[in-house]
Amino acid sequence: MSGTIPTLSVVVIGRNEGARLERCLKSVRAIRGWQGEVEVIYVDSGSTDDSCAMARSLHCRVLELNSDRPSAALGRNAGWRFAAAPLILFLDGDTVLDPDFPVRAAAALKEEGVAAVSGRRRELFPEASIYNRVLDLDWIGQPGQCDYCGGDACIKREALEAVNGYDDTLIAGEEPDMCRRMRALGYRILHLDCPMTGHDLAMRNWRQYWRRAVRTGHAYAEVSGRYAGSALPLWQAESRANVKRGTFWAAAAPIGVLLSISLRNPLPLVAVAGVLAMLSFRTARKFTWKSSDRTALLLYGLHSHIQQLPILLGQMGYWRDRRHNHQRRLIEYKGGAA
Repeated sequence: MSGTIPTLSVVVIGRNEGARLERCLKSVRAIRGWQGEVEVIYVDSGSTDDSCAMARSLHCRVLELNSDRPSAALGRNAGWRFAAAPLILFLDGDTVLDPDFPVRAAAALKEEGVAAVSGRRRELFPEASIYNRVLDLDWIGQPGQCDYCGGDACIKREALEAVNGYDDTLIAGEEPDMCRRMRALGYRILHLDCPMTGHDLAMRNWRQYWRRAVRTGHAYAEVSGRYAGSALPLWQAESRANVKRGTFWAAAAPIGVLLSISLRNPLPLVAVAGVLAMLSFRTARKFTWKSSDRTALLLYGLHSHIQQLPILLGQMGYWRDRRHNHQRRLIEYKGGAA
């Protein structure tokens, strides 16, 4: 980096992302229209591949974290505190940055009271697996003011300083938690109707899908619990709804199987499948604004109900760990242990 003070700091976090990280860092170097110095900081959380060496070869500043409990929050906090610019663009190492997003985000951040800005994140390879195709729709949100951003976002340093950044005790849900604390101070969060990043979910099997949903449940339980009863709750409705839906499916599926076996009649199991199909179709219709692909919408509707069980297990796991005063490690779905 030159002696000029940067006007934008890009903080990329990663762990064993390999070629995905190289692709991400090269996309950052392709930013268009930015006036001023851009510094790129890569924060590594214990990679065993050549991620750090590769990042240095691309002239990035590299921070190597040594923690027995790595998390995205820990990495992002290290990055923005090390950075020098008034605007911080956070990226995950498995993403590709749209070259025009930083300029658009900076323009939006000039509005009074806006703390964080995100745009559209979409899957790079939705055709690679049924999981990629379905979860691609999860990234699509309504433009305008919103409650929180995701991992990819451009955030003012002053807002980060005001809330002391991410809570690095959280292993999931760190962005919604931080944005909630920003909103409590009067800041606004915006979602722009423009491309931001392409994402490589790289989800190939049921185990990955299940673990990702378990992580969501952990986040629901931990984050909603800390703001229960406050003037600005977060995820309490989602947490309660999941308990009801997850419990229903946890009971309905085995009851249907047992009744079909005991009665030697498939009708009870067919009835459970019929309820699932009906609810999935209704959910698909609700989210037609996300896509015109009917097959993807139907799969998304099915996913919305199937995921309730692992999400419930994630919530239960959090409360069990809390009773036993146990801190869970990062729940990874791309590899690694919990």
